[in-house]
Amino acid sequence: MISEDKEIKGVKCKVYNASSPDELALVNGCRHFGFSFIDRDLEDNIVVEWNGKVKKYKLLHLIEFNSDRKRMSVIVRTEDGRVMIVCKGADSIINARLVPN
Repeated sequence: MISEDKEIKGVKCKVYNASSPDELALVNGCRHFGFSFIDRDLEDNIVVEWNGKVKKYKLLHLIEFNSDRKRMSVIVRTEDGRVMIVCKGADSIINARLVPN
Protein backbone atom coordinates (compact mmCIF):
# COMPACT_ATOMS: atom_id res chain seq x y z
CA MET A 1 0.00 0.00 0.00
CA ILE A 2 1.33 3.40 -0.99
CA SER A 3 -0.28 6.65 0.11
CA GLU A 4 0.29 9.97 -1.61
CA ASP A 5 -0.92 13.45 -0.80
CA LYS A 6 -2.31 15.04 -3.95
CA GLU A 7 -4.28 18.07 -4.94
CA ILE A 8 -7.29 17.34 -7.11
CA LYS A 9 -9.33 20.28 -8.41
CA GLY A 10 -7.83 22.49 -5.71
CA VAL A 11 -8.65 20.09 -2.86
CA LYS A 12 -5.88 18.32 -0.93
CA CYS A 13 -6.54 14.63 -0.43
CA LYS A 14 -4.79 11.34 0.22
CA VAL A 15 -4.73 8.88 -2.69
CA TYR A 16 -3.91 5.20 -2.21
CA ASN A 17 -2.30 2.73 -4.61
CA ALA A 18 -2.55 -0.96 -3.75
CA SER A 19 -1.39 -4.27 -5.13
CA SER A 20 -4.98 -5.49 -5.37
CA PRO A 21 -8.47 -4.00 -5.66
CA ASP A 22 -9.45 -5.81 -2.44
CA GLU A 23 -6.63 -4.21 -0.47
CA LEU A 24 -7.58 -0.80 -1.85
CA ALA A 25 -11.26 -1.35 -0.95
CA LEU A 26 -10.31 -2.38 2.61
CA VAL A 27 -8.20 0.76 3.15
CA ASN A 28 -10.85 3.03 1.60
CA GLY A 29 -13.51 1.38 3.77
CA CYS A 30 -11.47 2.08 6.89
CA ARG A 31 -11.04 5.70 5.76
CA HIS A 32 -14.84 5.95 5.54
CA PHE A 33 -14.93 5.16 9.30
CA GLY A 34 -12.24 7.73 10.16
CA PHE A 35 -9.07 5.63 9.95
CA SER A 36 -6.66 7.15 7.41
CA PHE A 37 -3.79 4.87 6.42
CA ILE A 38 -0.41 6.61 6.70
CA ASP A 39 2.24 3.90 6.31
CA ARG A 40 3.62 0.55 7.37
CA ASP A 41 6.76 0.91 9.42
CA LEU A 42 9.85 -1.30 9.62
CA GLU A 43 8.43 -3.19 12.62
CA ASP A 44 5.37 -4.32 10.59
CA ASN A 45 3.03 -1.84 12.25
CA ILE A 46 0.17 -0.30 10.34
CA VAL A 47 0.26 3.43 11.08
CA VAL A 48 -3.05 5.29 10.80
CA GLU A 49 -4.53 8.61 11.78
CA TRP A 50 -7.75 8.50 13.75
CA ASN A 51 -9.48 11.49 15.37
CA GLY A 52 -6.38 13.61 14.73
CA LYS A 53 -4.08 11.14 16.53
CA VAL A 54 -1.48 8.80 15.04
CA LYS A 55 -2.05 5.20 16.07
CA LYS A 56 -0.05 2.03 15.43
CA TYR A 57 -1.52 -1.42 14.98
CA LYS A 58 0.78 -4.44 14.96
CA LEU A 59 -0.01 -6.54 11.88
CA LEU A 60 -0.52 -10.11 13.11
CA HIS A 61 -1.91 -11.70 9.97
CA LEU A 62 -3.26 -10.83 6.55
CA ILE A 63 -5.76 -13.21 4.98
CA GLU A 64 -5.94 -12.48 1.26
CA PHE A 65 -9.21 -12.50 -0.63
CA ASN A 66 -10.07 -15.75 -2.38
CA SER A 67 -13.13 -17.05 -4.18
CA ASP A 68 -13.95 -19.58 -1.42
CA ARG A 69 -14.00 -17.08 1.47
CA LYS A 70 -15.20 -14.13 -0.63
CA ARG A 71 -13.57 -11.75 1.82
CA MET A 72 -10.23 -10.28 2.90
CA SER A 73 -9.24 -9.87 6.54
CA VAL A 74 -6.50 -8.13 8.47
CA ILE A 75 -5.80 -9.11 12.08
CA VAL A 76 -3.98 -6.54 14.24
CA ARG A 77 -3.04 -5.92 17.86
CA THR A 78 -4.05 -2.48 19.14
CA GLU A 79 -1.82 -0.25 21.26
CA ASP A 80 -3.67 -1.39 24.38
CA GLY A 81 -3.13 -5.08 23.57
CA ARG A 82 -6.55 -5.99 22.15
CA VAL A 83 -6.79 -8.08 18.99
CA MET A 84 -8.98 -6.64 16.23
CA ILE A 85 -10.03 -7.96 12.84
CA VAL A 86 -10.98 -5.77 9.90
CA CYS A 87 -12.82 -7.63 7.20
CA LYS A 88 -14.04 -6.67 3.73
CA GLY A 89 -16.16 -8.92 1.61
CA ALA A 90 -19.31 -9.64 -0.32
CA ASP A 91 -22.48 -8.48 1.44
CA SER A 92 -23.96 -11.98 1.33
CA ILE A 93 -20.94 -13.39 3.16
CA ILE A 94 -20.50 -10.61 5.73
CA ASN A 95 -24.21 -10.20 6.60
CA ALA A 96 -24.50 -13.93 7.34
CA ARG A 97 -21.78 -13.55 10.01
CA LEU A 98 -23.18 -10.50 11.81
CA VAL A 99 -25.03 -10.68 15.12
CA PRO A 100 -27.71 -8.17 16.17
CA ASN A 101 -25.75 -6.78 19.14
